[in-house]
Amino acid sequence: MADLEMAEGVASLPAEEWNALVGDGSPFLEWEWLASLEEAGAVGERTGWGARPLVVREGGRLVAACPLYLKLHSEGEFVFDWGWADASERAGIDYYPKMLVAVPFTPVTGARLLVAPGEERGPWIELLGQALRDTCVANELSGVHVNFCHDDELDALEKLDYQVRLGLQYHWINENYDSFEDYLARFRSKRRNQIRRERREMERQGVVIETYVGSEIPDELFAPMYEFYAATVREHYYGRQYLNFPLFELLRDSFRERLVFIVARRGEELIAGTFNVAKGDVLYGRYWGATRALRHLHFNVCYYAAIEYCIEAGLQRFEPGAGGNYKQLRGFDPHPTRSAHFLRDPRLADAVGQFLRAEREEVSETIDWYHERSALKKLSPPASD
Repeated sequence: MADLEMAEGVASLPAEEWNALVGDGSPFLEWEWLASLEEAGAVGERTGWGARPLVVREGGRLVAACPLYLKLHSEGEFVFDWGWADASERAGIDYYPKMLVAVPFTPVTGARLLVAPGEERGPWIELLGQALRDTCVANELSGVHVNFCHDDELDALEKLDYQVRLGLQYHWINENYDSFEDYLARFRSKRRNQIRRERREMERQGVVIETYVGSEIPDELFAPMYEFYAATVREHYYGRQYLNFPLFELLRDSFRERLVFIVARRGEELIAGTFNVAKGDVLYGRYWGATRALRHLHFNVCYYAAIEYCIEAGLQRFEPGAGGNYKQLRGFDPHPTRSAHFLRDPRLADAVGQFLRAEREEVSETIDWYHERSALKKLSPPASD
């Protein structure tokens, strides 16, 4: 007999049990990442992220779970539903609080419905999806949103009347490149020469870029990396500071082996940096910032140095984050992202369903359009015998 409950945060659960569910999955699902967000206060009741992971035990053993949050707003999700919230309120339907299954502040695809190794995923995914829906209805909440989920989860949730949302991100794929120059050879001459000029600009401005991985990262880099993050938030009118320095300190102590820091120096001055996370054969770009506005600094630190690291380390994919079709010009092609949404009120569900059908068609056309116009030359098919 399976027992379901909502825990008081991921930090309240045994780390080993939770991480056994995550396995080789996204690093942002790991106990150390999620519990650190809670402990630092970036996630919690005060910030409108009530952490209530849904857990399933059988004979006392944790067999399934999902990172669930009771949300009082739509900040920090990257699957934007503010228009739905506005329409809901105009119709007299309370949109908040809502249920969100996701990783806070992290637009990275991964499993959202976690199942213990050795267990058949299908039945437990269905059980979690139904339990989320039942909890939503019983508590008269507006809906359940499962963001950046896997296709097998999407298939199961569609059968439970969740609606599918399609988005896109730009990812870099390693096509067995031997070097950065090998990668540049994939570009047409005009774009290849432009990237080389952007790279040479660093030397001209006296900038040196360095990469630190895992245990190589000095303790003294965490404070400036936080300052770079905060500087980016302050620089943009739409910026929201979700994270604080205590989180960076916690990750320094519990998550360092997953981290890849890329920093830029000019002389003795540290002027820019990116906070990246690596697991398996994937690099994830998370936070960037600079204290000097130098020409092409952003492209070099965020993209070119990270691509060079991926090639040297044999990583197969680089996900630099949400947004930015300027990435497409630098060899990042569009890839679909998906989410699932259950809305309790049939009026709202019908209106959102019409919107999602049109949006899916538009996003699919956009992905096809960019693939046809990729900055990378098509690979020649292997010669036949």
